[in-house]
Amino acid sequence: MTHDSAATRMRAAGSALLATLDPVARVAVAHAFDDEPARRWIEYRPRPRPGACLADLDPAARKAAHRLLATGLSRHAYAQAMTVVALEEVLDRDEGWRRGRHSGDYWVAVFGDPGRDDLWSWRFEGHHLSVTMTVRDDRVSPAPVFLGANPARVDHAGRTVCAPLAPEEDLGHALLAALDPAGRSAAIVADEAPTDIHSGTRPRTDRLEPLGLSAGRLDGTARQTLDHLVTLYLDRLPEPVAAAEAARIAAGDLHFAWAGPPGPGGRHYYRIQGDDLLIEYDNTSPDGNHAHTVLRRPDSDFGDDVLAAHHTDTPHP
Repeated sequence: MTHDSAATRMRAAGSALLATLDPVARVAVAHAFDDEPARRWIEYRPRPRPGACLADLDPAARKAAHRLLATGLSRHAYAQAMTVVALEEVLDRDEGWRRGRHSGDYWVAVFGDPGRDDLWSWRFEGHHLSVTMTVRDDRVSPAPVFLGANPARVDHAGRTVCAPLAPEEDLGHALLAALDPAGRSAAIVADEAPTDIHSGTRPRTDRLEPLGLSAGRLDGTARQTLDHLVTLYLDRLPEPVAAAEAARIAAGDLHFAWAGPPGPGGRHYYRIQGDDLLIEYDNTSPDGNHAHTVLRRPDSDFGDDVLAAHHTDTPHP
């Protein structure tokens, strides 16, 4: 599949979604591309959000929304996303059904007309899931992509039943363990983890100071593990989009930083920074069982790269 066909698939799925909607649902889903407050949005907490709630859509529209989401994620990342959605029911049970969380509380929004506009975007979002894709002609600008999980892991009789973000957790620990003592000392930037990812729900991510250990100091197993960890996050995207992102960041330096104790459990955090790349992971509940992960592009979130190219190429009075 080419990068071009990823955009084509999104356009087809976006158009199919809009075609399934009744007039009331279409008003909720369809927004103008230049509606900046609604379009430039990430909210992974259970809060009100722009768009239409899947629980309010008919079965055909709900399925169309899921098909649109699937165009923006690889197969395994789509499986992670669907597990995150299902965990809302588990969390509601764990909380004694007090908050009324439910797996239908996910929302879809489309900005612009995928069938006619050269520039448009879409978002699928709810508690612990936010995926935004922006499309210009045949190019996909893929960020932010947030996946979280609470509980992050469900165990029984000493065995894991469900842990959708286990690869992100385990590879982070593996990278820290692969460092020599000097490298580990440089990578660990704080004894305590932050309360959440630094980028949070801000529509624009300020460039954070690169902390921790430069990838240029790594070799052998440590360098391979860092590369695998970066690839894991990029591989959330469809293959051609992931390949384009990998090529884009290949020439730049990366930094890896860790906060919190090095062992499993408890509060811990890591981030990877590169040229227009920010990967963050946190597991900051006291029992280490509530995870957040995000892939962002500080200079290009919400399609800023393709939007800038559009303004350059399109005459404006």
